[in-house]
Amino acid sequence: MPAKIPATIVTGFLGSGKTTLIRHMLQNANGKRIALIINEFGDLGVDGDILKGCGEEVCSKDDIVELSNGCICCTVADDFIPTMEALLARNPAPDHIVIETSGLALPQPLVRAFNWPGISTRVTVDGVVTVVDGRAVQDGQFAHNIAAVDAQRAADDNLDHETPLSELFEDQIACADMIVVNKTDLLTAEEAENLATRLRADSRDGVQVVKTSMGALPVDVLLGQGIGAEGDLESRHEIHHHHHHDDDEDDHDDDDDHHHHDHGHDEFESFIVTRDEVSDAGAFAAQVSAVIKSNNILRLKGFVAVAGKPMRMTLQAVGPRVDTYFDQPFGDTPRQTRLVVIGEAGLNQSAITAALRA
Repeated sequence: MPAKIPATIVTGFLGSGKTTLIRHMLQNANGKRIALIINEFGDLGVDGDILKGCGEEVCSKDDIVELSNGCICCTVADDFIPTMEALLARNPAPDHIVIETSGLALPQPLVRAFNWPGISTRVTVDGVVTVVDGRAVQDGQFAHNIAAVDAQRAADDNLDHETPLSELFEDQIACADMIVVNKTDLLTAEEAENLATRLRADSRDGVQVVKTSMGALPVDVLLGQGIGAEGDLESRHEIHHHHHHDDDEDDHDDDDDHHHHDHGHDEFESFIVTRDEVSDAGAFAAQVSAVIKSNNILRLKGFVAVAGKPMRMTLQAVGPRVDTYFDQPFGDTPRQTRLVVIGEAGLNQSAITAALRA
């Protein structure tokens, strides 16, 4: 049975920066074939432009599908499932599918759709990423332009107009596997850290909260979470189960494009730790998990030489969850353990290196 294709769901309010995050991801895909489903309304315009910089081998125009019949969570059977089936039928199949929801879509019904017959055996939800406008949330507004969000809702008779934005926001946080605090260039370092701490407290255990601006998140952090969210719906409780869809044409997150800054990747760092063979694979995996927890490492991956084993052990960690398996003989390569550590800027590299070599 071939491995399931991972799918990442990107959600967040109008103007939070979802499109900018996806644009950055496509421009830094490093040859990974990414198919994109955009739950947009009206003119694809700006969202179509995000593809111009990503290169044909990453996403051709056939890899981009727009669902224009309303909010995905209301049109799962009619719209979303056939779209997924068409993408899965492509040759070559995509390496990863990214789904951008509209600003008011709840992620939970979409995650549930991955249990649909014919889809469940072929695709898995790699993770739900909720993008928040750091400045707006810090100011207690949830969205930069409340009037635009209200107009988006008022335009649709099916929408529950009484639901406070705060409750929709809570649903997006409750379903998240990763929360991206965007627009941190508009916050002080202390405000950004306090907001991240607050969101961690409001989310499920193990949810990663990362800070960035202009959606400049390393692809290795955004994709490859390996969550399998469709098998874990119970913990992603919804506050409401209402149906709603919207007809906004401007969910293009342009607010994000007006910030002047040059940092981008300065907010993240990665480095390599090498060490000799380890004597006990299980004990080393536990050691890695402990180092990750005490140092707020986002990702850790690499190969481990285990004493007495001719095969190298692949190790991948997302947050504190560590997965290992033996993949191939070392052959002519030196029997050495080599790990890549990825996290937000400011990691204590010497302490982490010492702890992983202990």
